[in-house]
Amino acid sequence: MDKLVHYRHCIEKLLLEYEKSPPVNGEIEVEVVFDKKRDRYLIIDLGWNQDRRVYNCFIHLDIKNGKIWIQRNQTDKSIAEELVEMGIPKEDIVFGLQPPYLREYTGFGVA
Repeated sequence: MDKLVHYRHCIEKLLLEYEKSPPVNGEIEVEVVFDKKRDRYLIIDLGWNQDRRVYNCFIHLDIKNGKIWIQRNQTDKSIAEELVEMGIPKEDIVFGLQPPYLREYTGFGVA
């Protein structure tokens, strides 16, 4: 399987699993967004919690230059470790949510 196709498949499988755990408060939808043309993948909470509007992107992954970039992870799980368990090499996972000068200390890709 082509590397890019494999990475897309892994991301989609991972995000579809996260979609199964809806928020516990309010009337909130979980939206999974797959933009395969631009390789952007998101999970968004959208709805209402009583009289408060909820709109939050809690997972955002991109594929850039052959690597998976974790742009946002507001879960209590390590998405990076889950991707490694799916066969993605650590050097192909970049913590975009970390400043560039700290990435070399993560044990994962730097850019």
